Amino acid sequence: MRLLHTSDWHLGRQLHGVSLLPDQAHVLAQIVDIVREEAVDVVAIAGDIYDRSVPPAEAVELLGATLRSLCLELGRQVVLIAGNHDGPERLGFAAELLVDAGLHIAGPLRDSLSPVTLALAGGELDIFCLPYAGPATVRQVFGEAVSTHEEAMAALLRRVDDQRRADRPSVVMAHCFVDGGEESDSERPLSLGGADRVPAALFEPYTYTALGHLHRPQQRGAEHIRYSGSILKYSFSEAAHRKSVTLVDIAQGGDVAISQRELTPLRELRVLEGPLDTLLRQGESDPRREDYICARLTDTAAQLDVMGKLRALYPNVLQAQLLAREYNGQGPVASREMLKKSHLDLFGEFFEEVQGEPLARDQADYLKAVLDTLHAEGGL
Repeated sequence: MRLLHTSDWHLGRQLHGVSLLPDQAHVLAQIVDIVREEAVDVVAIAGDIYDRSVPPAEAVELLGATLRSLCLELGRQVVLIAGNHDGPERLGFAAELLVDAGLHIAGPLRDSLSPVTLALAGGELDIFCLPYAGPATVRQVFGEAVSTHEEAMAALLRRVDDQRRADRPSVVMAHCFVDGGEESDSERPLSLGGADRVPAALFEPYTYTALGHLHRPQQRGAEHIRYSGSILKYSFSEAAHRKSVTLVDIAQGGDVAISQRELTPLRELRVLEGPLDTLLRQGESDPRREDYICARLTDTAAQLDVMGKLRALYPNVLQAQLLAREYNGQGPVASREMLKKSHLDLFGEFFEEVQGEPLARDQADYLKAVLDTLHAEGGL
């Protein structure tokens, strides 16, 4: 049985105000080709299908066209779960009616975690779908007294274990932050203060764990516990990433062989560094002038009309940085170090500057609870 693991499509995403839908369509067409050429049986999409809970119409249309190609034209099975960016109820609309077409959607967390059981040429396969669910959701759905993401995931996996069969392989799909994972700037935190981490050991017993949320392809713990990574580079912190999908060959006895197929973007995302004059000279003969560019300028003196000069040669330059200052075409914006800080840290610094003393423990705990709620509702 051959499974293709992908995640974090983020359809409808913008990068510094530029729509990435053409870039996403280009890469999704490659995934359809890989499914066809590599004789894939099942496509597993591990969350963050859309970039926000109410996606633009063009993103919905692109997803629909891709799923039609996979399910109707190629006749493959597709299993997808909601991530923290998705609106689970919208994503899961009419899910029961789509099963006969080969499309299995896990939108909101349900009180039944029965697997999607697929009868394939190589045997039967159970796929357990765990859409993104924070501790509050697990408490509400199952009545479990959980307060952390680790406790919530452990509670869900106990229910998976109750239904797991020893006579066939079991795949778990989950959208979460496994402890030790390598982050990038484009991922929305699931919680604050490190409380969103889940230990990799929870997923050890299963044949394969298809994870979503982190954008760099990586394994956590054992080789069979993996993030496929996002399909595109969604921030300049990902400039060095190599985006791919993961192919998983699963034998009926449970043996697993894993490989990757690289994805080629419509436009690369690059960081150029050096004096402005040097970058402009390079741009005159650069064969990849259409790429998305962040220019990091090493000039010691202030420069005039930086974005205008760069865009004359690099039409898709999106950002320029001069020492500690950054430009987005409309003047200076917050420094990169400032952008890396959490909302909790930023408010704490503001509070201390205004009040002359840091947040008290109970104030910090209350603020953290409010921010966690806003993150869960997509308000931040």
